[in-house]
Amino acid sequence: MNQVTVYSTNTCPYCDMMKNFLNEQSIPFTEVNVQQDREAAQRLVETTGQMGVPQTEINGQWILGFDPDAVMTLIK
Repeated sequence: MNQVTVYSTNTCPYCDMMKNFLNEQSIPFTEVNVQQDREAAQRLVETTGQMGVPQTEINGQWILGFDPDAVMTLIK
């Protein structure tokens, strides 16, 4: 089972594209809205060194931005 988490904000079109892509591929994911959850935003920066969204964690590997090819590479 893949562990997929999308870190997003309310105003990010690429976040919507990532979530839509995961839904189209029938890949279940958890969404963390870093705009509403400041602690999660801080953890994200500490973990990845990146502020931008979307950031998607798949089985412990990180993808920055909307990158469907990278998603499919990491999905088992």
